[in-house]
Amino acid sequence: MTEAGVKPLAAVRQRVVDELRDRIITGRLKPGDRLVERDLAEDLGVSRLPVREAIRALESEGFLETPSPRRVVVRQLSRVDVEELFDVREALEVLAAGLAAERAGEAGRARLEAILDEAAAATRSGQGSRITEANNRFHDEILAVADHRLLSTLMQPLEGRLAWLTGQNEHWEDLLAEHRRLYEAIASGDAERARACALEHVRVNREVTLSLLFPV
Repeated sequence: MTEAGVKPLAAVRQRVVDELRDRIITGRLKPGDRLVERDLAEDLGVSRLPVREAIRALESEGFLETPSPRRVVVRQLSRVDVEELFDVREALEVLAAGLAAERAGEAGRARLEAILDEAAAATRSGQGSRITEANNRFHDEILAVADHRLLSTLMQPLEGRLAWLTGQNEHWEDLLAEHRRLYEAIASGDAERARACALEHVRVNREVTLSLLFPV
């Protein structure tokens, strides 16, 4: 059976998951917003089944919650939720940066630099969605360059929520400068320097994000 006689159901489901996740990460769907299967199916041009399955997947990723049996909403992350995400991000991204410094090679360094150039162009233009996308790809590429299967497996279920956290920080010039320093540390091949730079980056981002999401 295929959706609209063309695409397998699994592919349609993944498209719906990716679209809804992107809407949450970019802020088009905000905490507390309700998701209605019928409306989403019509909007996305699919049946209700892949929408229902996508909602279940995004619940397991921590993006959605069901406060009552017939009501699904975008989850409002608590301060504890955000703190715990940063705790895990700190541990895993510091490891990834050190491995990337050891394993990048010329091709890996070139890919990281190309993404930084895209982020710089987006920052100059002030296009928030492009900046967020480029910044997230930069972190994804560090993980790819680290070339560690277990680390990638551990990061996979967190990637969406970590991307959402990155998008909360709109201090774009500062983020670009931090990413440039992190790239230079990785490109130097000095794993200790890369780990230290990654640790500083995550901790600075933690403080900025917490102050934006939970102002005193």
